[in-house]
Amino acid sequence: MSAQTRKPAILALEDGRVFRGWSFGAEGETFGEVIFNTSMTGYQEIFTDPSYRGQLVALTYPHIGNVGVNDLDFESIKPFLAGVIVREYSRIHSSWRAQKDLSAFLQEYGIPAIEGIDTRALTRHIRDRGAMTGVISTEELDPEKAVEKARQAPKLEGRDLVREVTREKAMVWHQGIHPKWLPLGLGPQVERRDPLHIIVYDFGVKYNILRSLAHRGCRLTIVPARTPAAEVLAQNPDGIFLSNGPGDPFAVKYAIETTKELLGKVPMFGICLGHQIMALALGAKTFKMKFGHHGANHPVKNLKTGYVEITAQNHGFAVDIDSLVKHDVEVTHLNLNDQTLEGFRHKTLPVFAVQYHPEASPGPHDSQYLFDEFVVMVETHRRATEQTGARA
Repeated sequence: MSAQTRKPAILALEDGRVFRGWSFGAEGETFGEVIFNTSMTGYQEIFTDPSYRGQLVALTYPHIGNVGVNDLDFESIKPFLAGVIVREYSRIHSSWRAQKDLSAFLQEYGIPAIEGIDTRALTRHIRDRGAMTGVISTEELDPEKAVEKARQAPKLEGRDLVREVTREKAMVWHQGIHPKWLPLGLGPQVERRDPLHIIVYDFGVKYNILRSLAHRGCRLTIVPARTPAAEVLAQNPDGIFLSNGPGDPFAVKYAIETTKELLGKVPMFGICLGHQIMALALGAKTFKMKFGHHGANHPVKNLKTGYVEITAQNHGFAVDIDSLVKHDVEVTHLNLNDQTLEGFRHKTLPVFAVQYHPEASPGPHDSQYLFDEFVVMVETHRRATEQTGARA
């Protein structure tokens, strides 16, 4: 597409800041919370992560689109984000894995995108002022009118976004590590004669979380977010996983109540939104962060080992660490950038959670041990339950 045929687009923020650029996705208008992601690779995984539901994602890496898009790097069934903001879109992609270009991909799913933006200025603005609502438009190019549209758009805080991304029916996950994938450094795939049955609550689960569990010999049943605790316990699972997902955890009250009912019954592991839901179920509080954590370069300290993990993160809310430690919980991980809570473990129940994404592997394998720890916890609990049953 030549410069003469590019369609103008505008990014307007609710505080009055306006950026002009060019459209390279679907035409039209979209609203959302403007956030920035500092990852240097993995734009397709970012765009297909359901946790970005309702957000306009600005990528700080300046050159996006150079490896195209392929069918194997989806993290969910489709992209859920509201819009894309980049400095420069690469109209030529070069990768043996590519099956289409990024522009065609975004147009196929109706996702507006804008390029030519000074993403460094935008990122500094968000860091100073905080995440805010914005609009990307190819229809309304008048700055004042576009800003007013951003101000009138609905806010994400307090809105249940999980119901917009969760699956409608339960399903069994059969996919392990795809044979065409490059080696992930996970070690040999575990084959179990009697696989561990893990029920996954789908709040917007990423495929690589499922692959990581399946790789370790787990049989996965994925259930909708509103599935009652009694229905889950009736399946006699060996463990329960609370997935990542979008938005304000306090808005997902049904998940918090369900988790309260499940605590202590079966071993549980939570990631990201699952971490926050578990903390709320234990009596803690959460708060909205100024601009959140979005990227693949966040240092997290494991307080047990002293090691620092390079982690991938995507969340705009966090657990109040002072509100959590009162509830028989020990802090296991801390963010070294701002000292926010990144992980906890219950002192007596088989329950633990982390705020970051161990399956995303930016380290690249710093945090994969968490899946191993969950499997060991589940195995230990199952053996103890079997022995108790045998004695009875």
